[in-house]
Amino acid sequence: MSEFFDRLSAETEPGRNELLSIPFVQHGWKGELSLQSYLAFLGQAYHHVKHTTPLLMACGSRVPPQMEWLRDAMAIYVEEELGHQEWILNDINVCGGDAEQVRQERPGEAAELLVAYAYHTIDRGNPVGFLGMVLVLEGTSVRLATEAAANLRRNLGLPAEAFSYLSSHGSLDLSHMDFYRGLVNRLEQPADQDSVIHCARRFYRLYGDVFRTLPLMLNGAAHAA
Repeated sequence: MSEFFDRLSAETEPGRNELLSIPFVQHGWKGELSLQSYLAFLGQAYHHVKHTTPLLMACGSRVPPQMEWLRDAMAIYVEEELGHQEWILNDINVCGGDAEQVRQERPGEAAELLVAYAYHTIDRGNPVGFLGMVLVLEGTSVRLATEAAANLRRNLGLPAEAFSYLSSHGSLDLSHMDFYRGLVNRLEQPADQDSVIHCARRFYRLYGDVFRTLPLMLNGAAHAA
């Protein structure tokens, strides 16, 4: 019998492929973004990553008693994700950006809507659907983050300290995905499974909109190619 994770991956593949084909994502993976575009990415990443811990805690608080194992999993995620938004601000500072300005400013529309839908799913829908967001964010990191960090570092001539967020999430989320697979495979109720699939499709679109609305400027390596 096939596992739910396999069904989830298959039924959300079109959204995943659409996100990965976005020009900003493709140029970022190849290390072809300018410093300005990389800073813009970090700025919007901060505005959704700072909600990761509150969202995990909110999801855990809404999990029904018969799914105590899922509440425990949210606690494990919280321990792993604490403070990652500060890594992003540190990266911004190393790149010569203004981290305090980013901290104080409003998020872009796409990042704001991404986070709003996550809270809506937990508060007004099925909190289990939040696992769809986890799939999108961590699955994308596994595919892109480590290579993007290495390529951008080489082409922009920046120190490793400018890529702590990207570099850590490439390797960290690889182990997280093994944990995630085991987690979603424990979902037995069709309504919970359908909710994760539905929300993952929405999150692929919403997260993709963050990249679609970022300013796309290329560095010298891209123009030379």
